[in-house]
Amino acid sequence: MTRRFLFVLGSSRSDGNSETLARAAAEQLPEDVEQHWLDLTEHPLPDFADLRHDSDHVRPRGDNRALLLDATLAATDLVIVSPLYWYSVSAQVKRYLDHWSGWLRTPGVDFKATMAGRTLWGVTALAHHEEEVAEPLIGTLNHSAAYLGMRFGGVLLGNGSKPGDVLRDTAALARAKTFFTGPGEQPYARFPYDTEPTAA
Repeated sequence: MTRRFLFVLGSSRSDGNSETLARAAAEQLPEDVEQHWLDLTEHPLPDFADLRHDSDHVRPRGDNRALLLDATLAATDLVIVSPLYWYSVSAQVKRYLDHWSGWLRTPGVDFKATMAGRTLWGVTALAHHEEEVAEPLIGTLNHSAAYLGMRFGGVLLGNGSKPGDVLRDTAALARAKTFFTGPGEQPYARFPYDTEPTAA
């Protein structure tokens, strides 16, 4: 299966440090790997309405929900690109993840089985030099991947506040060179209480 990377940009500003770092990492991907970039600010999703117990779900058509759903289903590798906002993902990314709940119950999609075995990655820039403050964001992505039986490639962290700051983070730029291209498949995501990896 041809590898298809979907980069979901979740910053409230364009060309921010998280996107800059993600593009630096993406430059290292082989030419035969497809890349698709979607900016959630340019393709905003509506607030998620939880209809689990009182409504039938219908597959969205012709709107941003349909665009994001189709792109997500087509991706072998899904990259969440979000700055660290209040120690977690941005509001745009959280809304995107909330819509996964509806996609899990959308007839004909089989979202959980389709995503199982694929790989979730994260790229984020933070103003702190203490990278442990990003643990809530990392946990959000890891646990989301674990729930769907996905592999987890980890989160590429960089330091930056003003646009362009991350270009001075030489350690992050060095990590970017091998972030997506390391040897072998990524491990399956696990919840903290799991003793064995989740297998699709």
